[in-house]
Amino acid sequence: MSYKDILKSLALQGIIITERHLNRLLRARSLHRRRYDLDAGIDFIVDQLQGSGKDHGYRWMYTKCKQHGICIRKEDVRILLSLLDPIGSQVRQTRRLRRRQYFAQGPNFVWHIDSYDKLKPYGICINGCIDGFSRNIIWLQAALTNSDPKVIGGYFVEAVERCGGCPRLVRTDMGTENVVVRDIQRYLRRNDVDDRAAERSYVTGASTANQRIESWWGVMRKEGIDPWITLLGELKDEGFFSGDFVDKALSQFCFMPIIQEVLNDIQGVWNAHRIRPSKNTNVPSGIPDVMYLAPHLWGAEDCLVPLTEDLTTLHEGAGKWIRALEEETMGKLLAVGDLKALLARLLGMAQMEDVLAKSGLQAAVNTPYLDGASFDQFRPAMWRTLREDYPTKIDPKSLKGEGVGGH
Repeated sequence: MSYKDILKSLALQGIIITERHLNRLLRARSLHRRRYDLDAGIDFIVDQLQGSGKDHGYRWMYTKCKQHGICIRKEDVRILLSLLDPIGSQVRQTRRLRRRQYFAQGPNFVWHIDSYDKLKPYGICINGCIDGFSRNIIWLQAALTNSDPKVIGGYFVEAVERCGGCPRLVRTDMGTENVVVRDIQRYLRRNDVDDRAAERSYVTGASTANQRIESWWGVMRKEGIDPWITLLGELKDEGFFSGDFVDKALSQFCFMPIIQEVLNDIQGVWNAHRIRPSKNTNVPSGIPDVMYLAPHLWGAEDCLVPLTEDLTTLHEGAGKWIRALEEETMGKLLAVGDLKALLARLLGMAQMEDVLAKSGLQAAVNTPYLDGASFDQFRPAMWRTLREDYPTKIDPKSLKGEGVGGH
């Protein structure tokens, strides 16, 4: 962080000092910037170029160096990349896109939500949300599905609780996977009186017109997801991936946790890096985290609509427990009997039998007739029944001690 950024952060905490006073305080405590470590920077950049960082630009690579504790000048990073990866540097310099003008009044004025389907054929579905003003990533999640509206709704509810309110406007595609987000957003804004209240607080449009998040998918792919698209594509081309449920389960079991770590890393670096100035004067430049938390420094205001009620009722059918159960059983070859035993312990015999009956497993309720059958053919119906009919008040951590069976 520059001294100016440090002063802004202190001001947010109610501490107002001058830059000279900050320098005196730092000297008095023998605090100083670390000396540049070019050798460590070279080693780190070489390592990144051999993995998921091969498409990083120098600004992104510079931020990543800082996050890994490596002190190096931005100009040195640019020069090193041009020497170590001249072809990649030339490609990045010639890639220029013209985009239409964009405007948002401040952070939380509009959230853009979308799904990324390049890994969906392999059973890994990504969904994300970005703030229109600051370009701060609100969430970035890999899961078994991005088509279930209650999964996407669960992401939205968690973000609203974490932020302490909802955005003034939500922008999504026209797909049915967003209907729960639509209903929750309109419900939370039902009593407001501004020009974006109630029904007008949610808008849809063509996927290509959802500019903020659609353009950001290119960043995500370049900064870490492209190697996984290539790897899984090669497995398919070489005949090691047929696309059946077993192959998808193996892909989810082996790769999804790693890909989620990659997504977390991309989100952290993006939110901490500095966005350079744009020709569009309506779009601020700076660090997404700082723009999101301190919009007044850019002459804007936080547009968050504070929560006025408990969200407990919104967790029914869309909360953490059902996703935790999905994740716990992901990639495991389960039998129907395994799920019967697990649900009996978690829900009790009566509710377990009700869930089975509503999931098309009436024959398995009172007999071991189907206990040895594969659970995967009944998995979608089971998740749908659980989400629609049962509250998610069970602690997700309770699954860890259940010892879910499978291989």
